[in-house]
Amino acid sequence: PAAKKPAAKKPAAKKPAAKKPAAKKPAAKKPAAKKPAAKKATDSKD
Repeated sequence: PAAKKPAAKKPAAKKPAAKKPAAKKPAAKKPAAKKPAAKKATDSKD
């Protein structure tokens, strides 16, 4: 979903993230998996 709505992802991620700390983590991991840049960072950790 994040990949399809980049603009909506920014405001949407900030609003729920501020109200839901737990939701922020899963939400951040999902879009990261779709982003190539984030994928490299994850690969380095693995």
